[in-house]
Amino acid sequence: MNSNNTRFASFIERVGHKIPDPVIIFMAFYPAAFLITVLMGGHTFETAGAGGEPQAFSILPMYEAEHVRWIFENALLQNWLAFGGGVLGVIFVVMLAIGVAERSGLFGALIKSAGSHIPQGLLPLLLIFIGILSSLATDAGYLVLIPLAGLLYAGLGRNPLIGMAAAFAGVSAGFSANLVPGPVDVIIGMNAQVFAESQGVPFTTADGEPLNPATMHWRFIIASTFVLSAAGYWVTRRFVEPRLDGQSFEVPADINPGEFALSDPERRGLKGALVGTLVAAAMIVGLALGPLGAYTDESGTVVRPYMDNIILLISLFFVVTGVFFGVASGKFRSVGDTVQAMVGQMNTMGYILVLTFFCYNFLGLLSYSGLGSYITYLGAETLMALGLQQFPILLLIGFVLTTAVINIFIGGLTSKWMLLGPIFVPMLYFVNPAMTPDLVAAAYRVADSSTNIVTPMMTYAGVILAFMRKYKPGMTFGDMLLIMVPYSITFLVIWTALLIAFFATGIPLSL
Repeated sequence: MNSNNTRFASFIERVGHKIPDPVIIFMAFYPAAFLITVLMGGHTFETAGAGGEPQAFSILPMYEAEHVRWIFENALLQNWLAFGGGVLGVIFVVMLAIGVAERSGLFGALIKSAGSHIPQGLLPLLLIFIGILSSLATDAGYLVLIPLAGLLYAGLGRNPLIGMAAAFAGVSAGFSANLVPGPVDVIIGMNAQVFAESQGVPFTTADGEPLNPATMHWRFIIASTFVLSAAGYWVTRRFVEPRLDGQSFEVPADINPGEFALSDPERRGLKGALVGTLVAAAMIVGLALGPLGAYTDESGTVVRPYMDNIILLISLFFVVTGVFFGVASGKFRSVGDTVQAMVGQMNTMGYILVLTFFCYNFLGLLSYSGLGSYITYLGAETLMALGLQQFPILLLIGFVLTTAVINIFIGGLTSKWMLLGPIFVPMLYFVNPAMTPDLVAAAYRVADSSTNIVTPMMTYAGVILAFMRKYKPGMTFGDMLLIMVPYSITFLVIWTALLIAFFATGIPLSL
């Protein structure tokens, strides 16, 4: 590795470590925003309304008694727990369901089973594909699939770093792709709706069709799964294999191939999960055709309750299959074990509670005071002064590149979306109404995922480096960066091109 790459990797690491935690950023933003309302209280400005008519806004002086009372009266309930129609509760319900499936051992067993049956010629392609699907349970992807990929390649007498790089690209750089909606879709979608509606942006497609937060990207993420799998396979064969195949590696004595082989309880669990899948599917179909079936209301509008409750139906699927796996494998011996799986998942959600308390209260202040509308107004006016309202594709590319660069220095999909979403969702829409909330959110997901594998700020960066060092002691983050950069650049370019193709041809992002 040359000195330029080493210096660049060191620079990224130094800058990243100097950026405060997003919670601290929001803690600083709140008093800063309050102070701005003190200085600008009473300032008025005018923007175009949804129908093009002029709409007047003013910034409230938040130091006045009635506004201070609003802060204290709404801090706990309206501005936090009930913010955005209770978005926090919806996220928690999904995480409870995922917790049952993940902590039963279902996801880990599925990855082991798939990994042990992969033909050698298709190994990189299927590792990337499985890695993308594992985003439903990030821990299983990082902690099971990536080391398993190393073992598979070591068993073939090839450099284990090849398999680990391919799996890492799928799990992390393809994080926002999948075949079914998951927690990421709920978190991004529900908050996108909040960001849009809080500033008068319709939560609809460009054709005016209402968006479902959990499924607004479903068609796009399905297409992304296959496109990224093919792109990652090409990168592996074109760049990674030629670079690593001739390099030396070692297989330490403490590496045990049996560690990632399916156990007998796991095999029983997978058979049980198959039964659970059939039961869950029957329950969902029964609900969709029965009490949640489509009907025509008094106004003649077709209502589809099963689509309005898609989040709960997805959660039901994961709970049922997870319970069947847990019971069949012996992991769940009582109802209490299932409860403990949910509790264990909630133990990992403490940071989300802290983050959303400060973030949602800050967003509430922006919305109530009018300051958020003013920030959007300034940004929109700047972009329009540059003439970019006539070039929505340039706006889209600009937002992707901005997010991709920010992601190198600030980790965490949710925390960055809380920082960027409230600004860019309304701003880009007011610059050009073709930049709908679903399109902006999709652009964010593309950029955030693509650069995950080339930043030390990503949660599992150090873990993956430790896995790789087992086969190549002394390996640095810069060495890992050099391996993963081709995946990152290729994913960013091809995924952005796919999004532009959807946009330019008018193909809906959702099914």
